[in-house]
Amino acid sequence: MSENSTFDQIGDLLRRHQSFVILSHVRPDGDAIGSQIALGFALEAVGKSVRLINEDGLPDNLAFMAGSDRIETPPADPVDCEVVIALDTATKPRLGDAALHAASAGKVWINIDHHVSNPRYGDFNYIDSTSPATGQILYELITALDLPCPAETRDAIYVAVSTDTGSFQYPSTTAKTYEMAAELIKRGLDVGKINELIYDNHPFRRVELMRALLNTLERSADGRVAWWQMLDQTRVDLELRPEDSEGLIDIVRAIRGVQVAVFFEELPDGKIRVSMRSKDRRVDVCKIGQEFGGGGHALAAGIRMKGPLEEAKALVLAAIDRSVKAANF
Repeated sequence: MSENSTFDQIGDLLRRHQSFVILSHVRPDGDAIGSQIALGFALEAVGKSVRLINEDGLPDNLAFMAGSDRIETPPADPVDCEVVIALDTATKPRLGDAALHAASAGKVWINIDHHVSNPRYGDFNYIDSTSPATGQILYELITALDLPCPAETRDAIYVAVSTDTGSFQYPSTTAKTYEMAAELIKRGLDVGKINELIYDNHPFRRVELMRALLNTLERSADGRVAWWQMLDQTRVDLELRPEDSEGLIDIVRAIRGVQVAVFFEELPDGKIRVSMRSKDRRVDVCKIGQEFGGGGHALAAGIRMKGPLEEAKALVLAAIDRSVKAANF
């Protein structure tokens, strides 16, 4: 299907089938894991059989979430299931080879996401690029279908949306986002405690990483683009985990005058992971990312490209420079 399915069509699939595998992307963030937990526990509350699988497993910074112990790495053999649901994943390969193998027995694929670059790889797709987070789409789906909202689902939706909106700060945040948060609080969400666990609960190695990154910080001559980089040796020296860098790009983005922030990360396999944030839709970082096989959103996008680091930096920064000049700030 190329067009979006309706919530009623997805609801019919959920009602007619009993066994589900729910997946999300590699190097999962709060929206990915939160979405899996939210939908998984809602389906279990109506008697469905659910497995929550992620290629890279549960990040340490999200282990506080109720129900997070249900996130598992892919088993060696395919899981016996009828329906596979991919959440918050712009392209199918981003689910990971092992996760795709584990889900290979599924007869029907449902793809629910908010990335504008999603090519609709499911048999049934619901892609809303105007939504700030997949978690908000799931809140709307669960509400529309009158599915249960157990405590695990309630809290996971909040974590999903809060982390993907910069704690409700990014321009994608809508009135519906705040109304959703208010409703979750009415349902018993302890917003103060959850926020403390999300934002004020970092390991010391993350602070050491920040110090190392600040020593690499650079700006363009006009001050509109700023970037920093992390060598793989830094990961080794500080014994970092993938989630330790989550959200740190916002420090660069917050610099006055900067329109585009970039984080270059050297990966163990020699590839380069590039994260980009834009403050202005005239500089569409999704389009820039697509030049190099990446994608995402207009204001937040990513790339995985071949190295070495200095060559990748030169290519990406040149593309950003062209876009900034075309914006004519």
